[in-house]
Amino acid sequence: MLEKLKSLAKQLKQELAVYRLVLKHPQTPWLAKCLLWLAVGYLLLPFDLIPDFIPILGQLDELVIIPALLYFALLLIPHSVVLACREQVQHAAAMAKEI
Repeated sequence: MLEKLKSLAKQLKQELAVYRLVLKHPQTPWLAKCLLWLAVGYLLLPFDLIPDFIPILGQLDELVIIPALLYFALLLIPHSVVLACREQVQHAAAMAKEI
């Protein structure tokens, strides 16, 4: 169980690094950048469309809205850009292991 959590945390960290590079990439469309920023903002900022004190629905909005924003942003980004950013993150991780 602990190994699964460590693996999941590592994957999440890599995905965040990929999204960070995608945001900086010059071929990323501005609408995709806006959707990525909205996802990050919705995750970090203290406002919600449905308040968290409402049982179940309050937590479900984060589980639906954030993945939907990420999904639509990734649909707009050219596949070659995402692949290049993933390779760059994997290369940096491999270099860090060697040190």
